[in-house]
Amino acid sequence: MTPAAPMPAAYARTLDGHAVCDLCPHACRPADGRRGLCGVREARRGTLYATAHGRLSAAAADPIEKKPLYHFFPGAPTLSFGGFGCNFSCRFCQNAAISRPPTDEWRTVPPTDPADAPRAARARDCRIVSFTYNEPIVNFEWVTAAARACRAEGLETVAVTAGYIQPEPRAEFFAAMSAANVDLKSFREDFYRRRCGARLQPALDTLVWLRRHTNVWLELTTLLIPGENDDPAELDDLAGWVRAELGPDTPLHFSGFFPAAEMRDRPPTPPAALRRARERARAAGLRHVYVGNCRDPEGETTWCAGCGAALIERDGFAMRAYRLTPEGRCPQCAAPCPGRWANPA
Repeated sequence: MTPAAPMPAAYARTLDGHAVCDLCPHACRPADGRRGLCGVREARRGTLYATAHGRLSAAAADPIEKKPLYHFFPGAPTLSFGGFGCNFSCRFCQNAAISRPPTDEWRTVPPTDPADAPRAARARDCRIVSFTYNEPIVNFEWVTAAARACRAEGLETVAVTAGYIQPEPRAEFFAAMSAANVDLKSFREDFYRRRCGARLQPALDTLVWLRRHTNVWLELTTLLIPGENDDPAELDDLAGWVRAELGPDTPLHFSGFFPAAEMRDRPPTPPAALRRARERARAAGLRHVYVGNCRDPEGETTWCAGCGAALIERDGFAMRAYRLTPEGRCPQCAAPCPGRWANPA
């Protein structure tokens, strides 16, 4: 069988004989035969190629709550696709084996045609397809093609992302998505630079753009790391910004850290710290704040912002009770709960 021709990278150009990547704010200019910071976009004779195009690290059926998305078709299964590479270099990455592979063994994975994505989802009785595990933006060409193929067949699509992308490709990328969970690593520039090798403002710009210019359903996740991004003043700033710029109905998830990658010397996040963060965010005016990576019945439940009734009860990723009306309203006070509630067709 003849190997597939290499995929030219989207949002790339040649400048003075060098390949320049215009996909994300890093604006990498790798030397010939070298790759950008993402580890998968490679320069060859002045042209940039998407070397990981179609090479999947995983394809697994998950509950949508695992993304985590709590206000987007609760209880529905999603077929989750993962690739290789990432444009962050988080010292605490819990998927480092695929985000920053230590070897080039991933190059031997046979490519998957993006047109196969909706067929694979239907075969597993999934009406939602998620692009997750690694950063989907660095696999832009395959992810957008697969997402468009899924949308053409009536499937919902989800991006689990850090949102680190330039404005022009951002519009194309999210046009193919029904929902996104954006990982807001911290609300401090210093943390982004020291611990993630990136900058805070581009991530904030993506969040504001998603809220103001798209119909993409949006939820946020912050991994709370003891002694790193859990200072009460930072949490108050984060919650205040979300309320002011994204709105008080935007779901925010505080997720528990477990020692990983280069931060194995840090202790796991105590459940009490997650609960305190949730309470601070609620006190700042956010109506739907959750805790993850620990069992917490109160912090996993969706509560009515009108009367306080329990609308959706969860145990981990499992939904235990669902009381919303078909229109997405509280059965007690009829207040609407923001989200996408009808079962996807």
